[in-house]
Amino acid sequence: MKILVTGGLGFIGSHTVVELQNQGFEVVIIDNLSNTSLNVLDGIANITGINTAFENLDLRDKEKVQDFFKRHRDIAGVIHFAASKAVGESVGNPLLYYENNLNTLIYLLQELQKQPEANFIFSSSCTVYGQAEKMPITEDASIQTAMSPYGNTKQIGEEIITDAAKVTNINAILLRYFNPIGAHSSAEIGELPLGVPQNLVPFITQTGLGLRKELSVYGDDYPTPDGTCIRDYIHVVDLAKAHVIALQRLLEKKNLDKVEVFNLGTGTGSSVLEVIHSFEKVSGQKLPYKIVARREGDITSAYANTDKANNVLGWKAQSTLDEAMESAWKWEQKVRNK
Repeated sequence: MKILVTGGLGFIGSHTVVELQNQGFEVVIIDNLSNTSLNVLDGIANITGINTAFENLDLRDKEKVQDFFKRHRDIAGVIHFAASKAVGESVGNPLLYYENNLNTLIYLLQELQKQPEANFIFSSSCTVYGQAEKMPITEDASIQTAMSPYGNTKQIGEEIITDAAKVTNINAILLRYFNPIGAHSSAEIGELPLGVPQNLVPFITQTGLGLRKELSVYGDDYPTPDGTCIRDYIHVVDLAKAHVIALQRLLEKKNLDKVEVFNLGTGTGSSVLEVIHSFEKVSGQKLPYKIVARREGDITSAYANTDKANNVLGWKAQSTLDEAMESAWKWEQKVRNK
């Protein structure tokens, strides 16, 4: 079966392509290379031995999206990662986020609704919960007002998919994941943001190598045990495998509703300082960091209740925080030839 992976050269997308190919799927990647490079294709090929079909295409171009689906009428499922994803950047540039994250989704769904049946996996986020009232967060938790334009695009995206599924042949699974980190065990692919990293772990590993002077910890006055924000950090390979399982669920028509929602996390919250200490443990070195003011858009705490994913989807995270940090460090060292 041929599967389209949008944003397939990105961090989570590339690891998902590998897991799809490991399960025998044929994959076509769409990516506009806005936050990645073609070198990721080589990394995927080095792991799987497969030269994956790739199109450099900006999904904001509606005519090119239409042309793609005319040429690929045998797409059995779509896993949609292509989106801008940084909370802080979205606060400063909201219109970019609304255009990039919503128009692209709409254009994809408009093509999929023309098919007799369509299977769609959406890369959503725990940001849809805002600052949840209770921990751990279940899928039934109320959707709070978004704390950032990024989070709002995920909320609106879920609403668009739900509304479209009601009146079309689209079946969808919305995967709300928490904080992906780590890299493939081969160190052939990993997280390599262009420019200054927006996420914690690549900033840590780049600081560990001396590429950054020091890490800024945004706030130590949150109502948490050590005063820093708490998140649920999940190994990217565990996350990638969940996408394959979700896709198989749709292909085998095991979904109980037209649109299903699953949290993807470890079920354990770790503070920023705990992540720093984990890096220091696996790398054997001290990390230079300083405490600075809180960052707009950040919430205090978010970690998942994973019962539904474990029991209904049949998926469970396997890797520890230390294992994820070790793989991220191994990847950073390799990519910088250290």
